[in-house]
This record gives sequence, C-alpha cells and structure tokens, in this order.
Amino acid sequence: MTLVENLKSKKEKLAVVGLGYVGMPLAVAFAKKFSVIGFDINSEKVKLYQNGIDPTNEVGSKAVLNSGVDFTSDEKRLNEAKFIVVAVPTPINADKTPDLLPVTSACEIVGRNLCKGSAVVFESTVYPGVTEDICIPILERESGLECGKDFIVGYSPERINPGDKVHRLENIVKVVSGINDAACEEIALVYGEIIEAGIHKASSIKVAEAAKVVENSQRDINIAFMNELSMVFNIMGIDTREVIDAMNTKWNALKFYPGLVGGHCIGVDPYYFIYEAEKLGYHSQIILSGRKINDGMAKFVAENIIKQLILADKPVRKAKVAVLGLTFKEDCPDTRNSKVEDIINYLRTYEMEPVIFDPVASKAEIEKIYGCPPVEFDEIRDMDCVVFAVAHKEFKDLSLEDVDRMFAHGEDCKRVLIDVKGIFDKNLMISKGYRYWRL
Repeated sequence: MTLVENLKSKKEKLAVVGLGYVGMPLAVAFAKKFSVIGFDINSEKVKLYQNGIDPTNEVGSKAVLNSGVDFTSDEKRLNEAKFIVVAVPTPINADKTPDLLPVTSACEIVGRNLCKGSAVVFESTVYPGVTEDICIPILERESGLECGKDFIVGYSPERINPGDKVHRLENIVKVVSGINDAACEEIALVYGEIIEAGIHKASSIKVAEAAKVVENSQRDINIAFMNELSMVFNIMGIDTREVIDAMNTKWNALKFYPGLVGGHCIGVDPYYFIYEAEKLGYHSQIILSGRKINDGMAKFVAENIIKQLILADKPVRKAKVAVLGLTFKEDCPDTRNSKVEDIINYLRTYEMEPVIFDPVASKAEIEKIYGCPPVEFDEIRDMDCVVFAVAHKEFKDLSLEDVDRMFAHGEDCKRVLIDVKGIFDKNLMISKGYRYWRL
C-alpha cells in the first residue's frame, strides 16, 4: 500500500508541527481524512486546543472540539507519524535578516523522532535553498537516517490568509514539491485528499520556496506604490481614495489600496528574498524600496494625527486620543508585527498616552505589547481625536451616533477623525463637522 492509502486506512498517522494560524487549519482539515497528531511546544496553547478553544479564530472552537485531532506537547508522539508537516513561523531579526531558529528547532525535534519510511513537508516561508541546504542536514544528523533513502522531504508553501472566511485552505490551489518526482507525487496525493482547488506540482523545492516569497513581495510592492501615491497626494491636497475610485473604472486596474503593511507574511517575506539575493551579490532595488516605503507608513499616519490636532487648535501633549484596532488586519486577532504599535509608540514620543481598544484581539496580548490594558468601547468618551486604524467589521457597523459619542462636545470642541482605511463616508463626516483625514 502507498503512504496515502495507509493514511486513509488509518494504519499510519499524520502529524502537524506548529499549531498557529497555518498549522491549526491544516490539522483540522487533515483530521477529516486521517488520524492526526497536532504538536506544539507551547503547552498552554495545546491545553486550549484540548479544551476546544481556538485562540486564532481560524477554524472556530466548535471545529477544534469536534476535529478529533490528538493535541500534544510531547515531541516523542511524533515518532508515531509517517507524514509530518512543519508549519512553524519564520520571523525576521531586528536587523531584518531571516530568523530561522523556529524552523531549525523544529527540524531538530522532528529529526529526533523520525522513523524510516516517513515524509517531512515544510510549509514555513523560507528563501530558496533553506529546505535542502539547512533543514535536510539537520533531519539527517538528528535521526541518523538518509534523505532520499530512508525518508523523503518536500516543500509546500502555506497560502492561508488569516481572518479570510472566503479564501480558505481547501479552495486555494496548493503548490507542492519534493526532493524528486516520486516524492512530489506522493506528497501531492496526500494534500490532494483535502485540497479541493487542485494541486500544482513545482519542478523543484527551490521553485516552490521562491514562489512563496515572490507572491508576497509582489503584493508588498503594489501596496508600496499606492502608499507612495498617498503621501504625494497628501501634499497636493488630493484625496487618494477618489483617485483610486476613478482609476478602478478601467478594466485592468489592479485595485490595490494604501495601508499599513504588517503581519507575518507580506511585511516579512520580502526580507527573505532580499537576504538571499544580497548573499549572491545582487542588491535589491524595487523590493527593498517597497519595504522602506511600507515600513514608514506608520510614522506618516502618526505625523498626520499630530498635524490634524494642531490644525484643530488642540494642545498635542494633552490631547485625548483613542486608537481603535490593534491587529495587523481586519477581523483577525493576530497582533504580530502590527504597524499600529508603531503609530502608538510615535505618539508616545509627544508624551501622549492614547487609550486603546480592539474587539477581536486578546486583551492579555494587548497589555503585554503596549504595557497597558485596553479599555472597553463604552469607556471611550470625551476624545479630541479618534483613530480607526483597522477596518474591523464591528467598526464598519458603527452608526454616526456611535462615533459621535466618543468625542468631547461643546461650543469650541473640534472633533478629529483619522480614518486610516476609509471606513466612513468622507463627505458625510465633513458635513457633520468632523476634521476628517484618511490615507
């Protein structure tokens, strides 16, 4: 019997290493077909999953509870699996170079518990060459086994879009690759059991690795272009959104918008490509420029908050400001690499201490990041300035009265509304007396 047949008959098990925004949906999806072990070194996270709680909100607590996934923080359980998927994060260091420690540590754990006849597939975003040049040698060293003879390795880049309830794991084409054609075919058959949109077999592991960093770099560059336009139009006194609305009437407009680019993919992956290119002697021009623009947008927004307060005759240092939305994207609890943090830190350099609120992020996580607890929505009152930094659905559903209640009122009260993502109708807000600004 083939590996996929043994998995389907449940003679063999599949394991997912790393139970975050990528690994958790994978484990739940695979568990519909196979016996699945869900492993994470974070025992507290594992306890939440064992109790049917999904802190990522990617699949929902009910789905976790009913999934049948065998959650564990005991690495020795991985020895029971013949197909192991590694889905750990790959962040960057302070100097913007790749931090491969999570993936190399995962390789050591998997290697210590690897048995003959197994397949190991990496989903973590890396630059071309990491799987073959770094991961495989660690697996061989730790296991004493030989890749290609005793076990096979593949790479299948994750394409999960956190918080997106439309583009899900099952309906996104899955790119797969292997150390050889046979390995690629075997890995494709396993993923084919859960992916409805189809499988694309890359010609090599390096091609699959490159595809991941390039698809996110492409989005990063396009958003950077719109961000640069936004900064220029701001000087010109032109509303960027109105320009985009006009431009989008053409059939081949790409429909990108300015915004804060954070998170664990678009704001990180381009640096993996830049790093490897520079190692080979090529200095990135377009990609690096796009990164610099996008990394500077938080400061640009913060400077305009200060400017609008000054124009409204508000004393900046004593201004009462609320920042709503702290995650890296709308309707997603993930606060990793959120550029809203940069906005707040910049405002703090003016000795301002904004009150903060987010309806979907963990309160404990917010307090850990910002050093202060978030307020409740009903506590946001008597503000001089309200900043909507993230376009959560809950914010889009607010009425004009809901917004108005957050501000101070009086004869000389000028209300400053900073609408980073353009949630509200600009003309309406201006007609109601707000000093309104958006990207």
